[in-house]
Amino acid sequence: MFRNIKDRLSRSTAVKASAVAGLAVAVLATGIPLEITKSYADAVSVQAPQVPSFANVVDAVSPAVVSVRVESRVNPVADDDDSFGLGRGFDELPDDHPLKKFFRQFGQEQNGHNQQNQQKGQNEGKGRLRPVAQGSGFFISEDGYIVTNNHVVSDGAAFVVVMNDGTELNAKLIGKDPRTDLAVLKVDDKRKFTYVKWADDDKVRVGDWVVAVGNPFGLGGTVTAGIVSARGRDIGSGPYDDYIQVDAAVNRGNSGGPTFNLNGEVVGINTAIFSPSGGSVGIAFAIPSTTAKSVVADLIKSGNVSRGWLGVQIQPVTKDIAESVGLSEASGALVVSPQDGSPGQKAGIKNGDVVTAVNGETVKDPRDLARRIGAMQPGSKVEVSLWRGGKAQSVTVDLGTLPADQNQASDDNKDQQQPQPQQPASEKALADLGLAVGPSDDGKGVAITSVDPDSDAADKGVKEGEKITSVNNQDVTNAQDIAKAIDDAKKNGRTRALFQIQSNDGSRFVALSINGQG
Repeated sequence: MFRNIKDRLSRSTAVKASAVAGLAVAVLATGIPLEITKSYADAVSVQAPQVPSFANVVDAVSPAVVSVRVESRVNPVADDDDSFGLGRGFDELPDDHPLKKFFRQFGQEQNGHNQQNQQKGQNEGKGRLRPVAQGSGFFISEDGYIVTNNHVVSDGAAFVVVMNDGTELNAKLIGKDPRTDLAVLKVDDKRKFTYVKWADDDKVRVGDWVVAVGNPFGLGGTVTAGIVSARGRDIGSGPYDDYIQVDAAVNRGNSGGPTFNLNGEVVGINTAIFSPSGGSVGIAFAIPSTTAKSVVADLIKSGNVSRGWLGVQIQPVTKDIAESVGLSEASGALVVSPQDGSPGQKAGIKNGDVVTAVNGETVKDPRDLARRIGAMQPGSKVEVSLWRGGKAQSVTVDLGTLPADQNQASDDNKDQQQPQPQQPASEKALADLGLAVGPSDDGKGVAITSVDPDSDAADKGVKEGEKITSVNNQDVTNAQDIAKAIDDAKKNGRTRALFQIQSNDGSRFVALSINGQG
């Protein structure tokens, strides 16, 4: 083996020597020296459009973004019957039981120790602090105001913010607003903090680049990038839902952190994610800066947010409902019931009215109406445009103040009476609807005693045990009233009638077909 390798090396050396000798002979024969060059392969180079770097944005905004650590007080638990932490129940043992004698004898010393610790805890006031949550936030002023989420700080008794250089500073809660999930903290320090400003989110377009900075999983300053995926998202978290959806990676701990545009301005505050797995799947929701800016200003000023209040229960206007009331398109907010003594009721708003505009600006749906009214100051006078009885009209409302905790009243549970014989015309009209009715036990409305499962009413969710209180905004107390309202609707060329249905959960409107079709 070694010989063969030696022979091959010898032959290779001989070949190389012969080639050099041949080259030398050529040079000597011509008298012209030949130029000898070495050849190398070029490194790969691709000329492609360069994606803009986010580094400059991150360098500028990072000092303004903080991690928020939330701590809660935990009271020590002392129990004479559980001195050793083995559970209660030893006091139930017989007096002569050896275990009871043992713990009674040796537990005295431990009890005295526990009582001492308990007294110490009472002297300190409220027990020890324990971290309960982590989130993100950002400075909006040089004097230390920080914006974050309400759900980050809501259970906290003490707050610590950690800056991007690792500095830890105590903060105090200035105010919080559960309805928009926003909160404001304040750091008292002599230094001037780097802060960021709000963007005009009305100028934000779907497809724009955004950069999210925050504290995912407690890792500290983490940067992710993506684009605006959608605007005006309603995720069912409240009446003021109007989220910006982004596909930047947002995870637990990012809550309260900012999403920036490429100018380093805050487009939104990261609040929620859609995630079957619990981690980022590229669907995150941020509170728009315009909403946050006004709420934060109120929190800094007074610690809470005062909102205008109309005081009416509303529901969406579907295509069927629009047809039943004579509207050309399914938009606006249908008034189910004005609350007693509310500003809306005092101004003359009635059930069955459709709110179509506020101060001349078109109302798209109930969520839009809630946002518009909520953004106004209590005591403001607003012009509310209504659609009533096939005609447009308007009322002036002096807005009240939205109650802090507003509960909708519902009827008490009551057994319905058995149906009584109905007149033939009424029976036919109700049979066409797939309904059977009887008198209600409180004299208000008509009790629904059965629903044909193949009827339009069943498809729309009408159930036995509910009540019909009005048809086409006309109060009904018996089957004849219902039949008359249906006849009137047919004479006006309507194919549907608007039924107000009352249940234990509240009142709602349903548009039912009156021509035998769904």
